[in-house]
Amino acid sequence: MIDRLLATLRLWFAPQRLREEGSTPDYRFSLANERTLLAWLRTALALVAGGIAVDQFLTDLRGGVRTTISVAVLACAAVCAFRAVNHWLRCERAMRRGEDLPVSRFPVLLGAVTGLAALLLLGAVLLGRTAG
Repeated sequence: MIDRLLATLRLWFAPQRLREEGSTPDYRFSLANERTLLAWLRTALALVAGGIAVDQFLTDLRGGVRTTISVAVLACAAVCAFRAVNHWLRCERAMRRGEDLPVSRFPVLLGAVTGLAALLLLGAVLLGRTAG
């Protein structure tokens, strides 16, 4: 288990090692995989901006609520960024090996968590507006 994790982390920082596995896939597929990675990274950056915005601009919320929401959104951003790299690597490896692309529950999880965070934030804003 640890050997597999270390091997994966090595590929994160030396992706040229992927060339040692299987055959080169059609470049269109590799480039599509890269565009997906970049889309996930844009999502992570948007979550970073959202976490900072909650902390800086929702000053009407109690400090604990604001900080909790901000930290949760920033944590989701970090998970999204790391997951993006891992998913890119897994897909690239599968394409080189001629295997099925890996399936992931992460998009559904990220969507559900983002939706829940939005609802919690909506409730906090509405309660904060009515309490003041």
